[in-house]
Amino acid sequence: MLLACSEEPTDNLDEFEWTQENSTNLSQGIAAQEEIDIKLFLEMHKDWKMTRTGSGLQYYIYERGSDTSIHALPRDIVEIEYAVSLLNGDECYRTEADEYEELVVDNSEIESGIQEGVKLLSPGDRAKFIIPSHLAQGIAGDLDKIPPLSVLVIDIHLMGIIRR
Repeated sequence: MLLACSEEPTDNLDEFEWTQENSTNLSQGIAAQEEIDIKLFLEMHKDWKMTRTGSGLQYYIYERGSDTSIHALPRDIVEIEYAVSLLNGDECYRTEADEYEELVVDNSEIESGIQEGVKLLSPGDRAKFIIPSHLAQGIAGDLDKIPPLSVLVIDIHLMGIIRR
């Protein structure tokens, strides 16, 4: 038989009332903490001149391609090289050297933050994305290398766009 060291009541999610208001408050609290974490991260990367979109994605294009008039459209295929890290610097994923990955723009299986970000880039652009958890892997993480509720830092190179 196991006994607790304290008779203090423990948190029990079964007793938590999952109302729309409580869920909204929880989501707002998570978003507020992520904003603080991102702000602290960016204080250590002052050379990153981030632009924030309405969704919360932050991006910085640090190298421009040759033609900035071309952008990916829904259903286009983009060819990218990338490295995905957490705010603490732990690398989760990266494309292999001299390889790239193809993504279909606006494919629902790809994080919405990446979808939004690649549409801001032109072929040849290199950028940094900071993607809050609600635009990334969310509350569950990816059940592999990305923990739940993780803000992602993505270094991305848009190599090409294939029109469909």
